Parts: sequence; structure tokens; C-alpha cells
Amino acid sequence: MTDSDRIQPFPAGGARPDGTAAGGPLFDPLAAVRRPADPPVDVFLTGTVFLDIIFTGLDTAPVRGTESWARGMGSSPGGVANMATALARLGLRTSLAAAFGDDMYGDYCWDSLENGEGIDLSLSHRIPGWHSPVTVSMAYEGERTMVSHGHEPPPCGSVFLPEAAPGAPPPVRACIASLAPGRCEEWTAAAASRGARLFADVGWDESGRWDLASLRDLEHCEAFFPNAEEAMRYTRTDCPRLAARALADTVPLAVVTMGSEGAFAVDGGTGEIAEAPAVDVEALDPTGAGDVFVAGFVTGSLAGWPLADRLAFAGLTAALSVKEFGGSLSAPGWAEVAAWWQHVKAYNDQPAETLRRYAFLDALLPPAAPPLSPAGAAAPRQPRRAVPTIGFRRL
Repeated sequence: MTDSDRIQPFPAGGARPDGTAAGGPLFDPLAAVRRPADPPVDVFLTGTVFLDIIFTGLDTAPVRGTESWARGMGSSPGGVANMATALARLGLRTSLAAAFGDDMYGDYCWDSLENGEGIDLSLSHRIPGWHSPVTVSMAYEGERTMVSHGHEPPPCGSVFLPEAAPGAPPPVRACIASLAPGRCEEWTAAAASRGARLFADVGWDESGRWDLASLRDLEHCEAFFPNAEEAMRYTRTDCPRLAARALADTVPLAVVTMGSEGAFAVDGGTGEIAEAPAVDVEALDPTGAGDVFVAGFVTGSLAGWPLADRLAFAGLTAALSVKEFGGSLSAPGWAEVAAWWQHVKAYNDQPAETLRRYAFLDALLPPAAPPLSPAGAAAPRQPRRAVPTIGFRRL
């Protein structure tokens, strides 16, 4: 069996069998750059899938010894599923390698990702007797607090690659690597040697050393996505923009997210600098926004967009995601992007600069944009959203 045989065939643009794509009309952002000899997968990623239980509408943080009531609640696949879903909803053919428990939580997450989002799980595994990791996320005051529980999967479940292809995923356009201090993943070097473009996500350094040299797989990556605090700690600077410039001496492209201040990027090869202010939206839940940002940026990178457009688009998709609760199921599709752009052009509720910054969407969006309702609000076909519970019986 060859590497390509292991990947299930994707309909054009990552569409579902009914001809629609998650979150909006069928649209392939890579249509202009696809060639017959291209690999069947656009993006490969691996990691841990959690069942996320999200509470929103909390006025303050929970207080010890008291009971807090949340005004909203939702459940959805989380962890690496946040980014996988965001990629798939933007039309990229996405392959996820992960361990899934054989409990009801695992069933729900697998079904949501494979059948709900069209994500290829042929490199994933079901682990008998292993329960799914769970995260409870509480959103309040624009931030979130999380409590997680889980166990490492058995050794056979942590090896996502089949015996015939040890050490590397099948041929893909790009991979997203989640870096951790001191950890070196054999597959990243192997993927890079096959021509895959690697994008590096990173988390908080629990060791407190903040040593870039400890991120061993960073040498294989073309872009690095720390947030402002992480970037400043890694570079020993006190300004995220200075941190991005310093990181660009180490990585080809440094992209620093700055929360309400937007994002800042520096191309270490050309010296090009881009900055995108945050899009003004009414935020409900920030869970997964960073993953959605990376997915938006990777989409623009694979499509060959200019750096400024990639940065602006990533910021927009992240902003649209925080308007809904849930990590993976709040990720926007092209319908949400089109609806937002129609609204911005029709109503004077965004800065004038926003119209200029996002003018590239006119040539990019699918021809059949969702119509406006009589009340003036966009009415696209809505994607799946997080629901209060799982396992509803279908009538």
C-alpha cells in the first residue's frame, strides 16, 4: 500500500458528499494553484483531541466555596480539533492523526470531525479502554480559564503513522507542528525533506527558560506564531513588535498575535513588515481563536497571497470565531466571511480603513455570496455550532 492509498480521497475543495462545504458555499481557495501531480492532502496535523465543555456568560471568575451559574454552555471537539476544523471550513483538504477513545465522547468527536467537517481521519486510531481527554473552559471578562483531565494514550495509540510509512506523514502541501521545549518530532524533519511547508504553533513554556534553541523543530519551519507574551519572553524584549523583528533573525517569517491590538509580522528574508489591527466584533468566547488565526494564515500562504492580506484574513477569521462559543465549532467558513464583508460594505459600523484593508476579498470570495435578508442582516447557511449537550437522538 502506498502513502497516497492511505489517504481517503477528498472531494474538490474539501466538500462533503452533498456538494457543500462546512460553513458555507463550496469554494476552493487553492483552485488557482492546484496541479494534477499535487499531493491529495493540503494540510496534515497531529495532536490530542479533547472533548471541550465551554461555559460562557460568567460575570466573574468562579469564587472558592460558591456556586456559579453560566448563561451559556456548549460542547465540541477541542484541542487539535480546533485547528483541523478551521482548516477544513476554509476549504483545505485536511488530514488529522490523533488518538480517540472508544467512549461516547470519542464517538462524538470522531463523528463531528469525519462526517461533520469532512476531515480525513485515516491516520487516526481508536484506542480500546482509553477514555477521551476532557477540558472545561470558562469564559469571562474577555478571557478564559480551563481545567483539563486526561491520560497519555497507550504506546500503540500515540504512533500515528502506519508501519509502511514510519517517521513521516504521506505527501502533503503543508504541516502544522505544535512545538514544545526540548521535544523533537521525527516526522517534522521527514515531512520537510519531502517538500512540505511547515508552520509552527507554540504553547506556554512551563519550564520558564524560554530558550528558542529548545524548540528543536523550529529549524524546519517557515513561519512561527507565538502570541505577544511568548514572543517577548523568547526574545527578552518588552515590545511585541520588537520581538517579531528579533524572531525574524531566527525564523523565515515571524507572526506575533497581540490580542486586541491585532497582529504583526516580519519576513526575515525580504524584510517586509505587515500589521493588521484587530477586527471589532462583540466577543463571546475566545476559545480556539489562536488556532483559527493560524488556519487563516496558512490558507493564504498556500494560496500565494501577499503577506498583508494573509495577516488581515487570519485576524478576520479569528475575530469571527469569538462571536460564537465553542472552539472547533465556532470556526468560520466562507459564508461567514462573505456575510461579514457584505455587512461592512453596506453599513458604516467599521473604520474606513477596514474597507481598504479588506478590499482583496472582492476578488477572492465565491461568486454566490449569501444574500441579505429584508432586515439587512446576512443570512448564509449556518455551520454546526456547539450545543449544550452531546448525543441528541435524531428523529
